[in-house]
Amino acid sequence: MTALAMRRAMADGTLTAEVAVRRALEHIAEREPVIHAWECIDAEGAMRAARDLDARGRPGLLGGVPIGVKDLIATAGLPTRYGSPIYQGFRPAADAACVARARAAGAVVIGKTVTTEFAYFTPGPTANPCNPDHTPGGSSSGSAAAVADGMVPIAFGTQTAGSLIRPASFCGVFAIKPSFGSVSLAGVKPFSPSLDTVGWFARSADDLELMRCAMEQAAFAPLQPPDARALRLGVCRTHEWPAADAGGSAAFEEALKKAGAAGIRLRDIDWPAEMAGLVEAQKTVMAREAAQSLAPEWRDHRERLSAALVALLEMGRACADHTYQQALDQAAAARRLLPPLMRDVDALLVPAAPGEAPAGLGATGDPVFNRLWTLLGVPCVNVPGLQGPQGLPIGMQLIGHVRQERNLLAVASRLHRALTED
Repeated sequence: MTALAMRRAMADGTLTAEVAVRRALEHIAEREPVIHAWECIDAEGAMRAARDLDARGRPGLLGGVPIGVKDLIATAGLPTRYGSPIYQGFRPAADAACVARARAAGAVVIGKTVTTEFAYFTPGPTANPCNPDHTPGGSSSGSAAAVADGMVPIAFGTQTAGSLIRPASFCGVFAIKPSFGSVSLAGVKPFSPSLDTVGWFARSADDLELMRCAMEQAAFAPLQPPDARALRLGVCRTHEWPAADAGGSAAFEEALKKAGAAGIRLRDIDWPAEMAGLVEAQKTVMAREAAQSLAPEWRDHRERLSAALVALLEMGRACADHTYQQALDQAAAARRLLPPLMRDVDALLVPAAPGEAPAGLGATGDPVFNRLWTLLGVPCVNVPGLQGPQGLPIGMQLIGHVRQERNLLAVASRLHRALTED
């Protein structure tokens, strides 16, 4: 069930929070030996919270809905390892702000989902539910897999490069990276403060909107997707287009064909030459800020960091002030260029990932199609519905106007219908 369906069932008396949580725990017990989505599960605490919510009439937008929380995000009393052995046994005293808001809205935290090491590239054990021999993507590996496998309807993740949109594409679920700064990062382990963004996964666009309203403490209303003939999408391949593989390219063309057949108006966007270096700028900002954010771990526990993370931190420590500032200036200039490019469209349609999830669990795939949008701070949504040559999901990424998440999610709902209609 989606979270919205759960709420409706609870409202009409055919479901209780206790039953919803028990079903989630039973499904996790069955599938977790294969998927390995969870760092820890708080079965006792979740059942206790569910019974308490039932006794109080399940108040709040998320009253009784079970959720997962990426293990980069603090949860009071539950282990929070940040994907690193350095923090084995660490239990925060307080919830992160996003978790506190979710609980205040009635969500039941089932447990912590697997993250890569400090949300960088070194993966945990999580497998892709669509094919366990393939990566689920990262760094929000466990959250994407838990939602895709039906363990929970919604799970928190974070994105600094492509850690929400890429795993959502690989696992075949919806995800949103909201506008930068729209969700508090308090209680989230910092990696790159100029880029880090809290988002979430779900199995419907309406569920993404439900959680967005919970985060903003706003009233919820189901999305009203625009008529397809009134929808205008900018087709944007960007300078990174050559990174798409054959399956990814074919899926993108299929998306254009289906969108056009549904009546959606498509317009090619001429991508300015000034945008060409944004992926490298994102890498510079991330490396420099990661070196600052993880300075204590570098100083005291360097031998317990992965080789990949050590290499990034060395790069960041060697980054000159003027190089870092140049990257920030380039990003600021690009943010000024983007609104005129999007003036006459409701959203941009771009690839979410190079193609299907790569085979093996030793790497999480390439965030090449996500980096520049994270740097620009715009809202991004993965829209599932297509498959590649191996039968694995390939998502389409929608880029919206800053602070216009509800409008973007309505567009995503309409596009999903177009992609999945025969």
